[in-house]
Amino acid sequence: MIWIIARREFSAMFLTPLAWVILAVIQTILSYMFLTNLDNFFLLQPQLIQLENTPGVTDIVVTPLMQVAAIILLMVMPLLTMRSIAEEKRNQTLSLLVSAPLSMTEIVLGKFLGLMLFILVLVSMLMLMPLSLYLGTTPDAGKLLSIYLGMLLLLAAFSAIGLYLSSLTENQTIAAISTFGALLMLWIIDWIGGSIEAGHSLLAYLSILQHHQSMLEGVFDSSDIVYYLLLITGFLILTIRQLDRERLL
Repeated sequence: MIWIIARREFSAMFLTPLAWVILAVIQTILSYMFLTNLDNFFLLQPQLIQLENTPGVTDIVVTPLMQVAAIILLMVMPLLTMRSIAEEKRNQTLSLLVSAPLSMTEIVLGKFLGLMLFILVLVSMLMLMPLSLYLGTTPDAGKLLSIYLGMLLLLAAFSAIGLYLSSLTENQTIAAISTFGALLMLWIIDWIGGSIEAGHSLLAYLSILQHHQSMLEGVFDSSDIVYYLLLITGFLILTIRQLDRERLL
């Protein structure tokens, strides 16, 4: 049943222009930035050859590209998650879904999996640009894998947070604004954590983008994976409990 709900959510995204517009706009903006970074790499290449331990094409072209992609997707993900549950409440279709022989866990996981299928398509399309570098150079395969997994985990966390906030209201606009505010707060926590001398401070650890940055740099740390999994699991559990509470009212 989880897979059926996920397919329904995934198909519903492409029945509206929003998903197509998001894919087209993001791909256009990042393609332009990719070509700009690639041009800068060719300009710097004669100077880099003369230096030792110089950054490679992955560091100069791909990493900055995905840093910008994370910022853009921080603003875009609330638009994708705002309709997940809030629209169901507004259209009175959530009550029909709840009355079906399904648990809240199946409903929430199905909706989350539907978002993840769209994210998988989105991130895979973005990774086509770095993979095209193999036609003329040799990118760092390990860093590319770390970047790919990092983007999936980051957007999965964004989706889990967005699902929870969407479950709190019937208004899609409120859901989108509150999700953006929550994600922006995590960004601000990253700035605050960076200004504190204690490298392992609580604020620094809570920063979602600090964990993402380490994966962009090719540092595959198990603590980053655990952080994302705890964040995703925590917000999914909160969403399930919120819907269970509303069903009992």
